[in-house]
Amino acid sequence: MVGEIRDSETAKVATQAALTGHRVLSTLHTNDAAGAITRLIDMGIEPFLVSSVVLVSFAQRLIRKVCPYCKQRYTPTKEVMKCWNLNSSNNGKLVRAKGCVHCMNTGYRGRTGIYEVLIIDKSIQELILLKKSAPEITKTALESGNFKTLKENAAEKVFQGITTLEEAASAVIL
Repeated sequence: MVGEIRDSETAKVATQAALTGHRVLSTLHTNDAAGAITRLIDMGIEPFLVSSVVLVSFAQRLIRKVCPYCKQRYTPTKEVMKCWNLNSSNNGKLVRAKGCVHCMNTGYRGRTGIYEVLIIDKSIQELILLKKSAPEITKTALESGNFKTLKENAAEKVFQGITTLEEAASAVIL
């Protein structure tokens, strides 16, 4: 395990360990899963090395869960639904935080994660070799149908009544 890759020296050590057959787990500060790929290249790791040693990249954020004791259902505006690419399959009912004694009047109790998982397949490896940008890598991953963005995962948690739109928006780039 490498606690965090912050500089090119640490990135090179992690890459060398991966090249010699070790499974390397580490963290990088990026906005999304595809950003980890471009960040490693920016740190001086050759694209052919990145494409051969990185198997998967995760992005995660913690968001607050709405309090189950005081949450209220409401119908959001059409503009809000459109911004989040939500449909009305749940009758358009979402939850909002009210506040009570159970949550110290915050409306939230506990946390949960939102995630995106980028599996480095052949198509992504080709993009890495071509030094494509993180948005281009994300676009290709989305087109494959095996990838959900942080925003999409957050929207799912909103529609499931786990959190609010406001909390989800605070954790993702709209």
